[in-house]
Amino acid sequence: MRTRTTGNAGFGILPTCVTATLLAGCATPSQPRNSAPENWHTWQQQRRESVAGTNGWTTIVGLYWLKEGRYTVGPGPEAAIQVTPEGPRGEFIRAGANVWFHPAPGLAVTVDGRSVDTAIQLASDAPGPATKLNYGQHQLWLLERGDRLGIRVRDRASAARRDFHGLSYFPWQARWQIEARFEAHPAGQTLPIRDVTGATKSEPNPGVIIFLHDGREHRLEALADAETQDLFILFRDGTSGSSTYPPGRFLHAPYPDAQGRVILDFNRAYNPPCAFTDFATCPRPPAENQLPFPVSAGEKRH
Repeated sequence: MRTRTTGNAGFGILPTCVTATLLAGCATPSQPRNSAPENWHTWQQQRRESVAGTNGWTTIVGLYWLKEGRYTVGPGPEAAIQVTPEGPRGEFIRAGANVWFHPAPGLAVTVDGRSVDTAIQLASDAPGPATKLNYGQHQLWLLERGDRLGIRVRDRASAARRDFHGLSYFPWQARWQIEARFEAHPAGQTLPIRDVTGATKSEPNPGVIIFLHDGREHRLEALADAETQDLFILFRDGTSGSSTYPPGRFLHAPYPDAQGRVILDFNRAYNPPCAFTDFATCPRPPAENQLPFPVSAGEKRH
């Protein structure tokens, strides 16, 4: 999965409440039950940076899918890939699975800190790392989504970043820090995940997380996140479309311990990148992960 940034940053070590059944919430002995841990505030700061920092999602201003052929880059409406007047000029050329960038005469971009003024072939973000073309406040790179290739454009002086007013959260509550049980699927099992562009990809689905809420058992299918080395959950709940982002939210959880226990901390549920830019390719929660109750925890609607 490649549409996330620091969603799980600063997760920290959560205390494990050993109970006879899977019950919600626990706090450290020195901390009042509904007093937010310091690392939750640190996580919020890192979330803000991932949204409105110099490489945040509010800086993403374009995504252009490439077919075979040539695509000009420039500030005018005649350019196939548009940037501001301060942006780079040149041409992208796609030939099969290969894409090159040709800077305009006299223009040099930087790649990994070195100046480049001649044609350069681009590596995509799958599996990555992508070749990042930098020019002033702009950064352009090649996305690969299945058999599709596209150019994503970042402008660190974007209006969305300039006008960003912060993130809003439900108050931290210990009852949304839930001890759950992990039930493994057969090795190699995958789950089809559809993204906002309509494409579907089979993602590694190592197991299901089972937990109790108000005395009833609920299940969330978990994906394996190779980037963050943990479990990744896409879910919707009773707040989706009202107080939280309509398509659903994201949540990370550590892999289970030796007893198969997992901590679900819904206080760290967060909005996908699509809440902040129209040019992300966010995955949608599967039908299995629709919770029939409101999760009044984590990040609110932007």
